[in-house]
Amino acid sequence: TETCAQSISAKKLSSRPHCLHSPRNQHFTPSPSATSAQLTIDLLLLSPLNPRNWDPLHLKNSEKMSFSKKEYEFLKEIDISPRNLGCYLNGQWKANGPVISTINPANNQIIAEVVEASIEDYEEGLLACAEAAKSWMQIPAPKRGEIVRQIGDALRTKLHQLGRLVSLEMGKILAEGVGEVQEIIDMCDFAVGLSRQLNGSIIPSERPNHVMLEIWNPLGVVGVITAFNFPCAVLGWNACIALVCGNCVVWKGAPTTPLITIAMTKIVVGVLEKNNLPGAIFTSFCGGAEIGQAIAKDIRIPLVSFTGSSKVGLMVQQTVNQRFGKCLLELSGNNAIIVMDDADIQLAVRSVLFAAVGTAGQRCTTCRRLLLHESVYEKVLDQLLDVYKQVKIGDPLEKCTLLGPLHTKTSRENFLKGIDTIKSQGGKILTGGSVVESEGNFVQPTIVEISPNADVVKEELFAPVLYVMKFKNLEEAIEINNSVPQGLSSSIFTRRPEIIFKWVGPQGSDCGIVNVNIPTNGAEIGGAFGGEKATGGGREAGSDSWKQYMRRSTCTINYGTELPLAQGINFG
Repeated sequence: TETCAQSISAKKLSSRPHCLHSPRNQHFTPSPSATSAQLTIDLLLLSPLNPRNWDPLHLKNSEKMSFSKKEYEFLKEIDISPRNLGCYLNGQWKANGPVISTINPANNQIIAEVVEASIEDYEEGLLACAEAAKSWMQIPAPKRGEIVRQIGDALRTKLHQLGRLVSLEMGKILAEGVGEVQEIIDMCDFAVGLSRQLNGSIIPSERPNHVMLEIWNPLGVVGVITAFNFPCAVLGWNACIALVCGNCVVWKGAPTTPLITIAMTKIVVGVLEKNNLPGAIFTSFCGGAEIGQAIAKDIRIPLVSFTGSSKVGLMVQQTVNQRFGKCLLELSGNNAIIVMDDADIQLAVRSVLFAAVGTAGQRCTTCRRLLLHESVYEKVLDQLLDVYKQVKIGDPLEKCTLLGPLHTKTSRENFLKGIDTIKSQGGKILTGGSVVESEGNFVQPTIVEISPNADVVKEELFAPVLYVMKFKNLEEAIEINNSVPQGLSSSIFTRRPEIIFKWVGPQGSDCGIVNVNIPTNGAEIGGAFGGEKATGGGREAGSDSWKQYMRRSTCTINYGTELPLAQGINFG
């Protein structure tokens, strides 16, 4: 860990309203029983109230305006203005919904304004998107792959500007922001190759002069609802695959990261325009609950991919299931790292630091539980406490920073509520446990000694809080790992083959991601990403995840003149 003084200058908060035109943010009151993860994702679905009248002439003259801070001027390089239309439909930018202000979580000051989509905008967009699907699915898959290749190249030219925007608007450090955009580029590369490998099967038939084929065809339109913590990477997991599979994409980005939604959309539609393709192939909306609900209910969207909390994901799944649609869910995680008595301690400590502190604990794959063998408990804990002291908290755009802010003020408040709950359930704060007094949403990275049976351990607190607990043997460690409702990611540190293969086998981790000697987070795009149980069961990105974006047909062809029946049936 780079040693930097842990400091943030406590500045006087700006007297300017932080969400000048954002009633959603001003009037949001969290439920006392809601978890931090639910609250952060529920913000994605909250409805707008009483929008301010919007003068479209302001938008036409937006290029003449200046950003409030000089450090925001780079946004012009990716075609972001102080005021922006947040809806791309039928090949044009328009929006008739409420006006919101997007906020920099490092100082809670306004970056820019965005006009969100109305339900009328949504309906106009879906009509065009469904129509465009009829022609897009007829283009050969390798040709569709060529379009995705061009999208990847276009992203490469704006990699650092887009990464800087992710860091500015979401709050993750710059290295992670650039890495998130790079992940989409990697997905484009993966999808290009995949476009020539959407293979079916030839199946032996038991009947003479018959052949059985398995053929994959596009679904039509795929809906993608993403969350604030990975405001563009999750789009890449879905859209790159959906497009080469012959589907049009409807994207609803997180309402607290609308500039990323707009900037990414402009990259994609620029490629479509260059190739004289219908803009409606890719439709995007910045908006609230009414847009998310419309996607879930819309029978024109056969597949809905949703990323968010288990609570909201269950509601989305029930809505989609009622119309017999398909749902791809990436929901809450409660991930554990197990350190065995033979582990490489330094490797484990470095991994835990990244897994627990990275993205300020706001990854779905963040390590939230650290299980230490009793023989190495004190040694690992001492080293971990030492490196936590070296973590530089500060502006995520500064090179030395390792821990940026939480995404919203609400997240900061929920961190404090979570600490109170932890203490009330017998948790001992070993380091951290407080907010950092500043104008931003900064909190201290926190380590807590607590029983694995405490109720709070079963929940996902979306913040850099790590629960530490002892175990005596592998069986006990696996039992603790599997004892929570969620089942996303897990990892074990050991050098013994018998432990490794039990861990990855049927009596080991029950998670969708089962690692050895690496962190729980930072997955590569080549594997299928997703989890079990309350994580939702969905799989995105690599491996054979593409099959979820297509419909499978089993075709039996009789090329003879007789009609033999299967199972030897003689019918007349």
